[in-house]
Amino acid sequence: MNRRNFLKVATATGAMVAVSPSSIVQKLYASNGLMYTAYERVQLVGADGAPIKASALKKETNYMFNYPYVGTPSMLLDLDDPSAKDVSLKTEEGEEYVWKSGVGAKRTIVAYTAICSHQLAHPTPNDSFMQYVQKDKKTLAYKHSGVIVCSSHLSSFEAKEGAKRLSGPAVDPLASIVIEVAADDTLWAVGVLGADRFHAYFKTFKPELKEFYGGKRKAKKLVKISAKTVVLNEYTKEIIQY
Repeated sequence: MNRRNFLKVATATGAMVAVSPSSIVQKLYASNGLMYTAYERVQLVGADGAPIKASALKKETNYMFNYPYVGTPSMLLDLDDPSAKDVSLKTEEGEEYVWKSGVGAKRTIVAYTAICSHQLAHPTPNDSFMQYVQKDKKTLAYKHSGVIVCSSHLSSFEAKEGAKRLSGPAVDPLASIVIEVAADDTLWAVGVLGADRFHAYFKTFKPELKEFYGGKRKAKKLVKISAKTVVLNEYTKEIIQY
């Protein structure tokens, strides 16, 4: 198992030990600033139910899956360049944490919640204001592309550095979906790193949750076993990008 996203946790004796995120079952606000929530360990699969392989991902392509809840959209990317290592991030409330890196042979595979940290814009089956903008395309949100953009208010986030905020009214980074690559090249989501906006999201979009998921209660169910993963234009009818 490829487990790059290990946390260092202080024990009662003061020693530091390495712990796999998928072994932690509660919110962690460690003394060294790392912040992590473990959820169900879920395999990413295609629309046909077949496991998605890390080596089969298309570069700079927006893949969508719902995790950790049935109604919370997330994005998966295989970047063109390796991600950074040990990126220090901070939330609006001043909570600090470290995003270790992407995963895969070249650290190019990353995943983030697709719920914007500003006003919770997110992809729906009808439309999407959230997407990664490939390096050969332009965006009004930032001076260069190869970034994640929320076209709702033109916030941008650095995909190679834990989705840290680059521009726009957003303050927090996007929360990271922690991904593991198994020995057989399959992909697994195991938790969320950083400040999530799930509670506010569920509270804000009750009519939408009823329309697309049958109500708030069903939308708040944890994803288990597997998560269907498709490209963005199969997830939504209209992609809005500025």
